[in-house]
Amino acid sequence: MQDFNTLLINRRSYRKYLDEPLSGDAVQLILEAALLSPTSKNKHSWEFVVVEDKETLTKLSNCKSHSATFVADAALAIVVLGNPLETDAWIEDASIAAINMQLQAEELGIGSCWVQVRNREFSETITSGEYINDLLDIPMPMEVLCIIPFGNKEKPRSPNNVDNLLWEKVHIGKYKFAQDQ
Repeated sequence: MQDFNTLLINRRSYRKYLDEPLSGDAVQLILEAALLSPTSKNKHSWEFVVVEDKETLTKLSNCKSHSATFVADAALAIVVLGNPLETDAWIEDASIAAINMQLQAEELGIGSCWVQVRNREFSETITSGEYINDLLDIPMPMEVLCIIPFGNKEKPRSPNNVDNLLWEKVHIGKYKFAQDQ
């Protein structure tokens, strides 16, 4: 097990995966990470759809015009949903669950990448979320936040460089404009 800082440094987005399934134990740990996520007022406003079927993964990869094609090559994808009728913090709740899954995957050596769905378009008349709702029989009022594809990494990526952290984005005490620093 990596210490948390090393895990954060090593976690990168992966869009290329080996053509092999993930172990059932790994998938269970990833889902446990989601279900252990904290939620506003303990509402548990999130739900998850696990997709392993290659044909469905390919259809998911078409949910928007750009930047989702690699979903087709994943071993599985988890569609992260939230219920806006449960809490106004459904986006935050679902986001925490999504990153928890990604961090768990990294700890297991599995690659992942966030695919934004909320506020994205499938076509001029259909949102990406509506396309996915129809594809996966997701009922109202559930909303799709994102898709997280998972797979064994095709090749390693270099870790993040802590020397390149944007410390100018950190403000102590009060917000300071660049010219004030």
